[in-house]
Amino acid sequence: MTKINNPDSQNIFDNNLLFDIEPFSKKLFEEKNILNFNNKNPNPNPKPKPFLKWIGGKRQLIAQFKELKIFPPKNFNASKNFYFEPFLGGGALYFDLLPKKAILSDINQELITTYNVIKNNVEELIKALKEHICEKEYFNSLRDQNPKNLSDINVASRMIFLNKTCFNGIYRVNKSGKFNVPFGRYSSPLICDSDNLRAVSLNLKNTEIKFTDYKKVLESAKRSDFIYFDPPYFPISKSSSFTAYTANNFLEKEQTELRDLYLELVKRGCYVMLSNSDCLFTNKLFENLEEFNIKIHKVKASRALNSKASGRGKINEILVTNY
Repeated sequence: MTKINNPDSQNIFDNNLLFDIEPFSKKLFEEKNILNFNNKNPNPNPKPKPFLKWIGGKRQLIAQFKELKIFPPKNFNASKNFYFEPFLGGGALYFDLLPKKAILSDINQELITTYNVIKNNVEELIKALKEHICEKEYFNSLRDQNPKNLSDINVASRMIFLNKTCFNGIYRVNKSGKFNVPFGRYSSPLICDSDNLRAVSLNLKNTEIKFTDYKKVLESAKRSDFIYFDPPYFPISKSSSFTAYTANNFLEKEQTELRDLYLELVKRGCYVMLSNSDCLFTNKLFENLEEFNIKIHKVKASRALNSKASGRGKINEILVTNY
């Protein structure tokens, strides 16, 4: 018999209470969060992080954004004004900023359904995620399902499962809008991160999540709001569209329309930041715009999708700001 004499446990156990702590019991207590043996000051409200792996996600770049002192904008009031992220994806900047007021949107309907399920029905989603198995045949059967025939819970459960078990966490669809990424090689992927999903759900409660076009959602943006654009990147090679996550193209015409809205938002007095590939076309889109206080920054991003090792490594991206 072992006597627990741990001052950190006094709020839970009487100091004179005796326990026979075997390894199994210790593991059980840790899993149930009754007694944390490895952290004397467990955080009851962990900061949420992106719940999806997202190729092109900005989590890896946030430190560079902050070193450049452009994220968040110095004068943006995250308690008073709105944050918009109209090309949502994994939402890395939202989860880092955690503004009091935010409008998140995308034209990927499965993605928006998944966010809303986490916001409103996280416990049901957790139950569904725990039913999945990481096997190729099972993966293929779920991949072949038509999400239009599924409940919202199953749409979200399917998307997270496919994301956690597919090759490189790529979310890619063909021209018909069908998910077509093959099964990945994982021994024991974390399909259901219950603690993080609950933290995400808690922080989404006061956030608007919309299935809509970026032009429509930004009709309500006003002075001192902060907008971050992370659109489908302009391709710098024939294979650059490999990671497209909707069946729609986003080429010269669409990129130019986005630039025009960017400038309109600047005129409204918004703080605007945009990411894109670093190429002649994207740089020309934003050159000679001194009257809008446009600045083009360069950051280094990891490129991990090339099948050849020589094609991986760091690549430049541009970051356009008006502040």
